[in-house]
Amino acid sequence: MIIKKGCGKVKFTNKLTRLLGILLIITMSLLVGCNEETSPVGGTINSNNENLNIDLDEDNTTKENTSESNDNNEIKEKDKDEDIEDNNIKVNGNLEVHYIDVDQGDAILIKQDDSNMLIDAGDNAYGDRVVNYLKSNNVTHLDYVVGTHPHADHIGGMDDVINTFDIGKVIMPQINHNTKTFEDVITAIKNKGLKITTPKVGDTYEIGDASFIILAPNSDSYSNLNDYSVITKLMYGNNSFMFTGDAEVESERETVNNNQGLKSDVLKVGHHGSDTSTTPEFLNAVDPKYSVIQSGTGNKYGHPVQSTLTKLQNKNIEIYRNDLSGDIIATSDGNAIIFNTNPSEASPKQSTAPPEIDKEQTSNIEDNETKYIGNKNSKIFHLTDCSNLPNKKNRSYFDNKDEAINSGYRGCKICKP
Repeated sequence: MIIKKGCGKVKFTNKLTRLLGILLIITMSLLVGCNEETSPVGGTINSNNENLNIDLDEDNTTKENTSESNDNNEIKEKDKDEDIEDNNIKVNGNLEVHYIDVDQGDAILIKQDDSNMLIDAGDNAYGDRVVNYLKSNNVTHLDYVVGTHPHADHIGGMDDVINTFDIGKVIMPQINHNTKTFEDVITAIKNKGLKITTPKVGDTYEIGDASFIILAPNSDSYSNLNDYSVITKLMYGNNSFMFTGDAEVESERETVNNNQGLKSDVLKVGHHGSDTSTTPEFLNAVDPKYSVIQSGTGNKYGHPVQSTLTKLQNKNIEIYRNDLSGDIIATSDGNAIIFNTNPSEASPKQSTAPPEIDKEQTSNIEDNETKYIGNKNSKIFHLTDCSNLPNKKNRSYFDNKDEAINSGYRGCKICKP
């Protein structure tokens, strides 16, 4: 019995041991399973979790960036809409373009804020006139001086200007001209320690809140000196001005073909309104609302010619002329342009005979043997039969030569009073 009981205990003990073993195995299995989910094994899980976290962060960042990008795009679109509404106008004050009356020549003063620019300076006899005009407009320095080409009616007065004012940059085409006028300008530039900047098509310069771009010359060699003319386009807010010097057919064609964007509100008509400039292709490309012609009263060239005036009239372009209106000033606020005078009559003077003197203004000089007529703008006085008399409204009258000189006038070099 004892043996039997002992065997029963052994059996019971074995069963219990197996049961405990099974429970232990199950427990260990459960523990191992939990450890596999929560504990690192050689850093593998933790590493995977870190990679996962990075991926998620990247996803979140991408989503955040996408959101930010959308916000930025909305801002950009909003800014774009605002820019469209405002037409990108960020200008300070007004821009003034003065087409100075220098008889048969060009001289153009550009003013914006404290910045000043001069394009050409008329003939030699008009150097003082240009200098005095600049001074009367409170000019003490010129940021840019542009000599479009070496002809005297464009750079004749430039040495006087350079000798009088502080000059920033001188822009002239790379062409020499064997004349005393050209030599005088070069000497003035050297004496001031200045250097000549050669115009390069596409170069842009700032003048206050305005800017201008070089459009010509497009070649290094021309048979005609006029085609070396520096063509510039001045931009201010939504307004623009084209200055052409004496550029003729070849230069105009090259400029159109270069496709730099010629559309402008105001065109300074090339070569004083000659038939050698203002080709239909060029005029169509510029497509101006207004035009300015710088020519002298009763000039021997017949400028401006009727064919040029007709081209302008056919496109309903307003015409302003120095020979009929004296100094012409265009003022822009960046959106609109106003002129200091009404558009000029279109037809050029066909006769070189002196215009009639207003009867109301002749009473004080009728009884004098010698009579003189002065140009209020150019401060030049003439004999009454001079072929270069000014327009009636720009005249002043003198009883004698001393009166004219004492009033600040000088004698005309054509009629030699």
